[in-house]
Amino acid sequence: MSISNEELRWMYEHMYKIRYYEDKLEEVYMEGKQPVFNIGAGTVPGEMHLSTGQEPAAVGISVHLRQDDIVTSPHRPHHHAIAKGVDLKRMTAEIFGKKTGLSKGKGGHMHLFDPDVHFSCSGIVGAGMPHAVGAALAAKKRGKDSVAVAYIGEGAANQGSFHESLNLAALWDLPVIVVVENNKYGISVPRDNSTAVPSNDLRAGAYGIEGHYVEGNNLMEMYRVSKQAVERGRKGEGPSIIEIETYRYLGHFQGDAEQYRPEDEVKELRAKDQVNIYRDMIIKEYDVSENELEEIEGKVREEVDAAYQFARDSEYPDESEALEDVFV
Repeated sequence: MSISNEELRWMYEHMYKIRYYEDKLEEVYMEGKQPVFNIGAGTVPGEMHLSTGQEPAAVGISVHLRQDDIVTSPHRPHHHAIAKGVDLKRMTAEIFGKKTGLSKGKGGHMHLFDPDVHFSCSGIVGAGMPHAVGAALAAKKRGKDSVAVAYIGEGAANQGSFHESLNLAALWDLPVIVVVENNKYGISVPRDNSTAVPSNDLRAGAYGIEGHYVEGNNLMEMYRVSKQAVERGRKGEGPSIIEIETYRYLGHFQGDAEQYRPEDEVKELRAKDQVNIYRDMIIKEYDVSENELEEIEGKVREEVDAAYQFARDSEYPDESEALEDVFV
């Protein structure tokens, strides 16, 4: 498989950035919520869904995307947003509910919108699918070779919006790529208890489109199949489904008791951590030096730390602005 040194470094930088960002947010989120967990208290009140462990699903395809490509994301969006290049300071400020945020602090972490890089997300399960199809239709009608990527969880593949969107995408040969992140659980329900097919890439056959399955959260395999899907989309060869077996190290939301998980499951998953595996691989197999990676890591930490400080230093919106920029 041909891959450039630039791509290798880009993927490590963004894998590391997502991990560092989410680890930091895991700590920040708990400020003011202890000793008794109170979801409405603290620096970042409200529900929080972190993507620690799911980095390959975002990075493996985003390395092939351009700024004018469209990405829609679900309620667990930070890894997708970071990989797509969403403004990190404004994103963090939005999560903190500050007026310097992407939506002036009124959307929160499940409603991140950055039109500069064509990124959006929604807390409604499966809601991004129709939006991605619409964006792909617009690109086709305008004669552009942009693609639209819709990230969904495996539970969203049982929604009507999934099937309706794929039907139209296939009928109109639209450049849509659906990335199904199979992290084994729809909230607390095991995937095998909710879905009839072994994997959702098999559903591609019902619409006469391409389907790919990525086993073991493998970043390099995600890179390979995503490259094919993006190239097909740009050539006008229609939509694709990619299901990646990925791993959610944390709960469905922060504060989740996780009683539905087998004992030692997370420990076993972390032993297969792709950030560490990929780091070791590119040193051994692609002649990337450890000094180079340490330099990348240092720059990432500075960038992320600056984003969090920007969010802390920013002001909250004034109460008088509560009904501005919203539908009433």
